[in-house]
Amino acid sequence: MTEPIVLISHPLCPYVQRAAIVLAEKNIPFERRDVDLANKPAWFLAVSPLGKTPVLLAEGEVIFESAVICEYLDDMYQPKLHPAAPIARAKHRAWMEFGSAVLNLIAGFYSAPNEALYMAKAQEIRHRFEQLEAHVGDGECFDGAFSMVDAVFAPIFRYFDVLDEVAGVEFWAGLPRLQRWRQALNQRTSVQQAVSPDYQHHLRAFLLARDSELGRRMHSNRRAVGQVNE
Repeated sequence: MTEPIVLISHPLCPYVQRAAIVLAEKNIPFERRDVDLANKPAWFLAVSPLGKTPVLLAEGEVIFESAVICEYLDDMYQPKLHPAAPIARAKHRAWMEFGSAVLNLIAGFYSAPNEALYMAKAQEIRHRFEQLEAHVGDGECFDGAFSMVDAVFAPIFRYFDVLDEVAGVEFWAGLPRLQRWRQALNQRTSVQQAVSPDYQHHLRAFLLARDSELGRRMHSNRRAVGQVNE
C-alpha cells in the first residue's frame, strides 16, 4: 500500500500554501502536519535540512523547498500546471521567482523598524505590482489556464486581505488586472482551503506582536477604536 503524502507546514507560511494549492489543484490526497517554527521538534529538524517549511514526505523520501516540491508534483501528477512549450515554461518560472522576491519585500515591510523604511518597502511593493500589471492576462488567471504562477501569487495576495485594513497604504489603485486576478484567486477552492478558517486571526496576532512600525500602527489603531467605543 502506498504511504500517504504528508505536507509538513506552518499555518502562516506562504510557501506551504503554494504546495497545498498545487496538491489540491491536482486532487492529490495528503495529510497536513503543522509544526511550531519557534520551537522546532527534533523529528522536524531530522527531515528538514534548512529547518524551514514546507517539507513533503512522498514515496518514502523527503523533499524540501517549495519550488522543488511544486516541480516534483507537476512531474508526477496531472493536470500539468506548467506550460508545455519550453519558452513559456521558462517565463512562468521566472515570474515564480519574481513572486518570491515580492514575498521578501512583504516580510521587509511588516518587519520595518521605522516609518522611513516602512514607506520605502511599501513603495517597492507597489512598484513590483505595477511591473506585474503589465504582464497579467485579461482572464482570471495569470496566463489563461491556472498555473504555478497563480499558485505562487495567491498566498501573496492573501496577505493584503489583512494589510489593506491595517497598513494605511494604498497598493492597488490603477491596477485593474491585478485586482481582478486577486479576486478570482481568492474565490478558488484550492486557494481558500490552503489555510485554516482562522488564518486572518493568526496573521493579525503575528503582525501585532512584532516590534515594528506596522505593529505600532496596529496597536495605535486598537487604542483609538477602544477610546471611540468607550
